[in-house]
Amino acid sequence: MTTDSLNGALEVPELRMPRGATASPVRFAGILRSETIKLRSLRSTVWSYAILIAMSFALTAVLAATLASTMEGSLPAEAQTGIVMQVSSFPVALGQLVAAVLGVLFIAGEYGTGMIRSTFTAVPRRLPVLWAKALVLFVATFVVGLISTVGAYLIGSPFLSGSGIAAPLSHPDVLRAVIGGALYLALIAVFALGVGTVVRNSAGGISVVLGIILILPTVLQFIPAEWATNTVPYLISEAGLGALGLQSDNPALEPWQQLLVVLGWVGASLTAGAILMKRRDA
Repeated sequence: MTTDSLNGALEVPELRMPRGATASPVRFAGILRSETIKLRSLRSTVWSYAILIAMSFALTAVLAATLASTMEGSLPAEAQTGIVMQVSSFPVALGQLVAAVLGVLFIAGEYGTGMIRSTFTAVPRRLPVLWAKALVLFVATFVVGLISTVGAYLIGSPFLSGSGIAAPLSHPDVLRAVIGGALYLALIAVFALGVGTVVRNSAGGISVVLGIILILPTVLQFIPAEWATNTVPYLISEAGLGALGLQSDNPALEPWQQLLVVLGWVGASLTAGAILMKRRDA
């Protein structure tokens, strides 16, 4: 048998779509379901959220019991509300680290394993994948954050009420701390998702996000320069905690301005991630 006849025998017939048939577009609802399954099936997701809730409840009980044991005499209503807010928002201190790490892993993990190629094969336009990931991650983190903050309020209130410290959950400031804490965690997760899309490496993305959230504010506060002092209020962690009522108000910015700063950080990270996701190879 000649070479030409052998090649002809091994030639794979070309697959053609029936005339008039078109490829069915991938609907955004289907992408959302796919990303929900991915997030739910990751071991890191389940363990991270479980640890966040468990440690938040345990540490909140310790904090509330400690505060209750050190209180002497009656406190004005405003001071009592402030203590209840502090206890209710306590899970945010730990939760922001978990949310940041999870946000990076949700996208960088796919790049690390190469599964992102299959994802982009199914969704060639790519950007709907990023929007679906952001929405799924935001909703999941907000729900877990809300469980943590509401649980912290319910756990801490009995300890505090024994020392005459009480504020209803329906109080605007307490409600602001509870819902605001969950919202802040969700925004941090989406911000980290954008950073992870840019870096495309789990370790590198986590280092960048935690550096911005934790290290950068500390470094700027130690720099004896006016520009450093003026920059601190515009950091995502400082503006976020201030806007959501989880720390003392910053005189440099109003709460609505602080919220805009946080949304600006989130929007910038997602925009950069979207641009690079479209331009770079998987």
